[in-house]
Amino acid sequence: MQNLVDKVVEVFNTQFGKEALVVSAPGRINIIGEHTDYNMGFVFPAAISESIYFAMGPSNSLTGCTCISIDENESFTFDLNDIEAIPSPTWKNYVLGVAAELQNAGKTIEGFNLAFSGNIPVGSGMSSSAALECGLCFGLNELYNLGLSRKEMALISQAAEHNYAGVKCGIMDQFSSLMGKKDQAFILDCRNLELTYVKVNLQNYSLVLCNSNVSHSLVTSAYNERRQQCEEGVALVKTKYPNVQSLRDINMDMLNEFEPVLNDTVYKRCKFIIEENQRVLDMGTAFEKNDLQTIGNLLNKAHYGLRYEFEITCEQTDFLADQFLDNKFTLGARQMGGGFGGCIIAVVETEKLNDVIKEVSSAYAMKYKEATFLPIEISNGCQLVNN
Repeated sequence: MQNLVDKVVEVFNTQFGKEALVVSAPGRINIIGEHTDYNMGFVFPAAISESIYFAMGPSNSLTGCTCISIDENESFTFDLNDIEAIPSPTWKNYVLGVAAELQNAGKTIEGFNLAFSGNIPVGSGMSSSAALECGLCFGLNELYNLGLSRKEMALISQAAEHNYAGVKCGIMDQFSSLMGKKDQAFILDCRNLELTYVKVNLQNYSLVLCNSNVSHSLVTSAYNERRQQCEEGVALVKTKYPNVQSLRDINMDMLNEFEPVLNDTVYKRCKFIIEENQRVLDMGTAFEKNDLQTIGNLLNKAHYGLRYEFEITCEQTDFLADQFLDNKFTLGARQMGGGFGGCIIAVVETEKLNDVIKEVSSAYAMKYKEATFLPIEISNGCQLVNN
């Protein structure tokens, strides 16, 4: 962490010659609950120690902004009075989006300078994009005394992703980056945005992420297509049950009534979401009871659903999940994130973790490429950093 803080401060001071406000914004894991967020269901995320670090301060202009992505070795300038999304996918749209949405929310900001760098693997399903949005929003809130709550910052950051990056994401990633607490995950009700913190204590087991290094892009993947399929199922059920607003309001009995007239693919998508919502609630109970066996079983059932019902795994992530599960020291494993690449999250016996990593790594490298492994430390959400 300190190396990254020193790096962003040094770049900021060199480029702008001013004292910087320094902010950290974490990535996240989601223990269970994929694609349930935009279906107004439940998710079970936690912030992690991997973060983006920002050095920022006012510019010499009321409306001029200069932003440097150290990792991309790119910089750009823009004017707060003339913000337009860039047509091709780029990190710049997240910055533009936050600045625009803060102003759309009636908040007055002035020109700012920014340099940032991070250690969240991009395209891995750990939400580097949300960390970028939330960290910038948090920093501007501090810099210009905007008085925003963390919940308000999460909603502004989500709007930035919708309107400038073109991804109709749910609220989970932004809430995770802003609301995280050390050694705790939380169940988030995506309909009313209430959250319940749950202590993460896996005793002699550890959480580990395995990055397939198959990069996904939610903009170009079938993410929005899955969302439309879920909405199609809801629209049909709503013809008989007018109070239904989302898949959150539908149980399997209701869905099964419509199975004869539902497209097979739409039925599978809806079934997965309905059952995944219940798995989130069951996972919360399992953590409260320290029921490790159930925790593992729920992860395995979730991966099965992601693979065969929601169909957002890929050959490489399925291979990795199978490799973990073939090892007797693994309790459970599943793909995490938007899909079509990214990471496997697994619960592995701590004493055997290095051995398991070695086995899985060797098998994957022989068949595909090198995987990257990351033992998970659950940490706090966005915060100021003393530099």
